[in-house]
Amino acid sequence: MAQPLTFVLSVPETPEDHGPEPSPYDESEVHDSFYQLIQEQSQWVAEEGLELQQREPGPPETPGSGHQTLLGPEDPLVHSTATLRILASMPSRTIEKRFLLVKELQGLPVAQRDHVLRGMPLGLAEKRSLREESRTLTRKRRGRRGRRGLLPCCGRLRDACVLALHSLGLGLLSGLHALMPWRYALKRIGGQFGSSVLSYFLFLKTLLAFNALLLLPLLAFLVGVQAAFPPPASPGAVPAFTGLELLTGAGRFTHTVMYYGYYSNTTLNQPCVPPLDGGQCSREADGLPYNMPLAYLFTVGVAFFITCITLVYSMSHSFGESYRVGSTAGVHAVTVFCSWDHKVTQKRASRVQHDNIRTHLKELLAEWQLRQVPRSLCGRLRQVAVLGLVWLLCLGTALGCTVAVYAFSELMIKSPVSTEQEGALLALPTVVCVLNLGAPYLYRCLAALERHDSPVLEVYVAICRNLILKMVILGILCYHWLGRRVGVLKEQCWENFVGQELYRLMVLDFIFVLLDTLFGELVWRLISEKKLKREKPEFDIAGNVLELIYGQTLTWLGVLFSPLLPAIQIIKLLCLFYIKKTSLMANCQAPRRPWLASHMSTVFVSLLCFPSFLGAAVFLCYAVWQVRPSSTCGPFRTLDTMYEAGKVWVRRLEQAGPSVSWVPWIHRYLVENTFPVYLVSALLLAVIYLNIQVVKGQRRVMYLLKEQISNEGEDKIFLINKLHSVYERKERRAGRTQEAEQLAGDLDTW
Repeated sequence: MAQPLTFVLSVPETPEDHGPEPSPYDESEVHDSFYQLIQEQSQWVAEEGLELQQREPGPPETPGSGHQTLLGPEDPLVHSTATLRILASMPSRTIEKRFLLVKELQGLPVAQRDHVLRGMPLGLAEKRSLREESRTLTRKRRGRRGRRGLLPCCGRLRDACVLALHSLGLGLLSGLHALMPWRYALKRIGGQFGSSVLSYFLFLKTLLAFNALLLLPLLAFLVGVQAAFPPPASPGAVPAFTGLELLTGAGRFTHTVMYYGYYSNTTLNQPCVPPLDGGQCSREADGLPYNMPLAYLFTVGVAFFITCITLVYSMSHSFGESYRVGSTAGVHAVTVFCSWDHKVTQKRASRVQHDNIRTHLKELLAEWQLRQVPRSLCGRLRQVAVLGLVWLLCLGTALGCTVAVYAFSELMIKSPVSTEQEGALLALPTVVCVLNLGAPYLYRCLAALERHDSPVLEVYVAICRNLILKMVILGILCYHWLGRRVGVLKEQCWENFVGQELYRLMVLDFIFVLLDTLFGELVWRLISEKKLKREKPEFDIAGNVLELIYGQTLTWLGVLFSPLLPAIQIIKLLCLFYIKKTSLMANCQAPRRPWLASHMSTVFVSLLCFPSFLGAAVFLCYAVWQVRPSSTCGPFRTLDTMYEAGKVWVRRLEQAGPSVSWVPWIHRYLVENTFPVYLVSALLLAVIYLNIQVVKGQRRVMYLLKEQISNEGEDKIFLINKLHSVYERKERRAGRTQEAEQLAGDLDTW
């Protein structure tokens, strides 16, 4: 193997080398100047010629010899001044010319200067030094201009104002980062338990944002308006608050803005009509008209439409991010060498970052090892048989739970509950919550028989089984409310009853989640550690995620009958975050088999969109278009359907005059006609399809770029090998020439 050779690259200096260095004023000109230097050096190489001269080991060169010696890690490498000039002209070696670098930085704007420094492969101390030197030169130049023109005090005042504004901007930016909810808590969870457990808390945070977005228009255009202009008091006595309303949602809560029946069917703030005697309008009658039935229908519809758009955008964005992050080829080296953030200085933050990197490496290695373990044919057949048996048992369990809910709901219809027995209203929600809590434990016991190789597949299967159970139960409840209760409660406000049922389901679901956290995690952890001498249990990702989706589905189902249900869901999610976080830290351990949850967010948002939101939208559309409203309460009490409120409003606009004739035209051709609905649906599907194709194209481009980077490395190796082969041939030629000269000398001597 050839030894590393030491050579110099002799290039004669030209008078232009002693001229002023270029000092461009923006980043593009900086790169252009470097490119110009490389071109000039290449021209000198082509015109003057390059000669590779081997350096014999000897004493170091004197300062006037025109050569410098650079010490390497193994052998001393000696390069000529021209070689150093060529190396220094390369974009990756510009930091060696410190004065030129500082000179170029001080000519850039402050924002661009910080951007260039941030992208340099230097330590923080070196970057701070360069920034201070560039600022010092700038201040000196400004000071000289100030002495020649402006007063020095004005220059100092201006600099102080600029620095103060810059510091204020940085402080506001850091404050915005600090205002992000649960920022440090999420980092700690991700570092200690991995991305799989972190995905649950990120999904909870996403649901919190969705409910806040849903609640804002309801508060602004519905709840707030009705609270400001309350309807006339009901003829009967309003029941007193007993505390049981917090569980049942009935009693005193029925006569508040919480439920559908409280809202009026009149136009608020009627326009002023002067009296016949010529008097002035009363103060209460002065103002703009506000049609409460129309506002109720449009507000709920617009809130659902905004939620739909946000869900589709989140799903497409999550889909793209998951496929960008999902590729793990070559990510091990990047994680090891490029993951540490050198701006972290606090001990606690550095410990969290250390845990994050360690856990991420565990997940990457576990995923890589999983790909290396094949399964035999007999093992696959055995696993398929076990999977089929377990799936049959799980589907049978779901069917049994569905039959139990249906039978109990029919029993509740046959045995109506009187007003004095409010506690009996909790019977059906209690049965539903018990089944939703007990069936997942049975599924977990059956899943232990399957022994999936991939923990990701195990979680997906558990999510699918729990989703089937909860969606089927909710389907039976929807039929119970709109198919059975509407006919039974003809003379009563059935909308209030549906809203109260959904409120009771949400409250009891939260209580059962607390009980599950107490007994299923805390008590089981104590039993495992004290009695069974085992480790702490793992966090059940599938069950907890399905609880979130189930609770959000209840919120969407009940927003038409109880506009304040999103507010209750927000309170529930806030409490769940801190309860689950505390229980996770105290009672659970990290997954025994780490796995990378790169597609988890996409799966969660997709399940939230299609089974949950789509099912709730179908339920509400059926209630608006097909079911007759109650005749004793609510804003639609005099109409055949809730949708008819829009038709009544359009007919009034037709009678108002030709100035608003475009509104009935839009209603006739865009709302009542089914073609625009199909067109919008087709466009939405086309956008989703195009987004998927764009993501696939981006993945292809990323693959090509990675391949190009690999080829660039191979090109460098190829050029180095060629250079060594050229030098070895020249060395052999020189050796043969020296032998020939020595032989000729010997012949002459002889």
